Amino acid sequence: MTAADGQFGLPMFANEGAAGVDEAGRGPLAGPVVAAAVLLAPGRAVRGLADSKVLSDAARRDTAMRVLDGALAWSVAWADPAEIDSLNILNATLLAMRRAVEGLALRPRHVLVDGNRCPRLDCTVEAIVRGDASVPSISAASILAKVCRDDMMSGLDEIYPGYGFSSHKGYPTRQHVAALEKLGPSPVHRRTFGPVARVVDRA
Repeated sequence: MTAADGQFGLPMFANEGAAGVDEAGRGPLAGPVVAAAVLLAPGRAVRGLADSKVLSDAARRDTAMRVLDGALAWSVAWADPAEIDSLNILNATLLAMRRAVEGLALRPRHVLVDGNRCPRLDCTVEAIVRGDASVPSISAASILAKVCRDDMMSGLDEIYPGYGFSSHKGYPTRQHVAALEKLGPSPVHRRTFGPVARVVDRA
């Protein structure tokens, strides 16, 4: 696991605001689950924030750049396929979220997490269902996590050609399942996920 931190120096407590946290990649058959944590500047709106799933790729990338420019601090981290298989996807997601928060250069006093489950943190934490559509800092985290993961999957497509990772990002499309049946699982496939497990069992 490697975290990409958006600031430098030793962590200090943020005096205002709360960090937002969200993930991308719980459902795919391959690749990591990626989480982002974002601490936005109080009173400074970031144009274009929304649930990453409703934005086009171009809009996500434009907004991601505005988040990086305007955030007080940001961090992206992940849990890899081996960790997903070992811990299960829920616990691996919570691990990635904790890593993202711990990677912030400004340590938040409070964290807002999209969904209904929270990672264990050394600050107060609150789960907000559909927070990615209603809380700006969570929307920002949703966008960073999605853009980062998409880029990681495009990179994995070059390392493991034939699966189509750059197009479906590891999700169980017909194209992906057909390639999985033909080629067998790659080192970045999640072997505990049904379609992959069935191929492994037949080998």
